[in-house]
Amino acid sequence: MPRQATLADVAAAADVSIATASRVLNGDGRQVSEKLRTRIHAAAERLDYVPNAHAQALMRVDTRSVGVLAFDVGNPFFTEIIEGIMGVAAGADRLVTIGNVSRDPATEIRYVDLLRSQRVGAVILTGSGRVDPDPVTRLQTRLDAFRATGGRVALIGRHEVEGNRVVPDNRGGAAAAARALLEFGHTELGVIAGPADMTVTVDRLAGFLGHCAAAGHPVAPERVVPGLFTREGGAAAMRTLLDVAPSITAVFCLSDAMALGASGVLRERGVEVPRRMSIIGFDDISLAAELTPALSTVHVPLKEMGAAAMRMLLEPSGDGPRTERFAAQLRLRETTGPAP
Repeated sequence: MPRQATLADVAAAADVSIATASRVLNGDGRQVSEKLRTRIHAAAERLDYVPNAHAQALMRVDTRSVGVLAFDVGNPFFTEIIEGIMGVAAGADRLVTIGNVSRDPATEIRYVDLLRSQRVGAVILTGSGRVDPDPVTRLQTRLDAFRATGGRVALIGRHEVEGNRVVPDNRGGAAAAARALLEFGHTELGVIAGPADMTVTVDRLAGFLGHCAAAGHPVAPERVVPGLFTREGGAAAMRTLLDVAPSITAVFCLSDAMALGASGVLRERGVEVPRRMSIIGFDDISLAAELTPALSTVHVPLKEMGAAAMRMLLEPSGDGPRTERFAAQLRLRETTGPAP
């Protein structure tokens, strides 16, 4: 009795990889030319190839399940994005699985592998991308393998990997914060930045520092203090700023969580806000307007961005990745005032 042809036999006969043959024969040859698809199907017919139904079922993704990866689900930034995702997903009867990956690239990649093993139909990465090429390359490889089995990907924030993107205007929002502080007469400025390997840090710093420099008031490097995007990170950076640059009259924080931590340190040290020190954050989490004093910040439509990412995964894939951009708007409240 002759041996039944395998997928590997078809791939060899068509002179393609097994992954390419699998995609075409399983109906997902979107990124394969018509000529190549014809060659693969011809090889399968010539060899009388019969797909293994059980193997196909194991490879096929569950289109009703979505995996969402966040750096810190306890951070209101991610909570509000996830709320937007969940609202759209619920209306479309999609099951959402949330992974808390912290800020370790290896953990993020491990979670992508775990979601693939659970055969989720789509993945949303909600955190900022990275600038280090090594984790970017490793993540791209994992996402390519996921797409090869029919999975779809959406990214929130600027990423160096491919996929549908939802991108806020981080540079423009940061430049608006710089413009406002300079117009209030603040020239002694400090910045509480994020981790240097994150694209959100790069973009927000570029917007703020670039506008200050262009206006003739460059910010000295020692007045830009990095920290984690948390209250604790903002508090630690604020203490450093007060120690190395006690003359500053305003501080720009790259996230609202950082601004909350910085505000706590200023209260501890008896520094009045905004009479002695002005503060501007970024993101406009729901808590920002409820604080006393209410936090000035750059508004980013977090829930809308989450909803947009989820809608991208529900719509037809089209010819290639899509990008949807969202404006960032300055919201001046009670923590910002004239320079003393």
